[in-house]
Amino acid sequence: MKEPNADMKKQWPANPALDETFVSTQPIFSGKIITLQVDTVTLPDGETATREVVKHPGAVAVLALNRGKLLVVEQYRQPMGRTEVEIPAGKLDPGEDPRDAAARELREETGFHSGDLSLLKSFYTSPGFADEVIHLYVTDNAEAGEMALDEDEFLEVSELTLEEAYQYIADGRIADAKTMMAVYAWHLYTLTGQWH
Repeated sequence: MKEPNADMKKQWPANPALDETFVSTQPIFSGKIITLQVDTVTLPDGETATREVVKHPGAVAVLALNRGKLLVVEQYRQPMGRTEVEIPAGKLDPGEDPRDAAARELREETGFHSGDLSLLKSFYTSPGFADEVIHLYVTDNAEAGEMALDEDEFLEVSELTLEEAYQYIADGRIADAKTMMAVYAWHLYTLTGQWH
């Protein structure tokens, strides 16, 4: 299996017309999950500018199929002010292997487990202001078990057909990028027989 973040770590050739040079950073806020800093950079034309940067430990998400249906959870999302239907997901603990975290989140949030989680893709969520990377794993043989929610976690588990998932997207019940990406990857899988 490919190492999570392997593609993310590639150092692309420098582009002097676009590259910025780091000068300094000023810490602004340090919370339980994120930190906020303001970086000063030198622009390609020699001028300086500031960049507000949210630092995040990274996260995992799981596209899990049970008998051909997508496992999803519905939970309240405070920034949105409403409930949201999403694939199981959660942040990485310090030093945690992303595959282990994916297995943990799948079990904790849905009660399902799988011995063959495979990395589908790692991606930045909002590269304009955050360094968060989500590692999206896939399994098409999730098996039922028992949930183990965190004490401050309240959610409901359900299963969706591909058609229902697309309807949830159309209705706005699914509105986050990781879940939409999972639905589109699942659809592509139904057409090609391969996970892309």
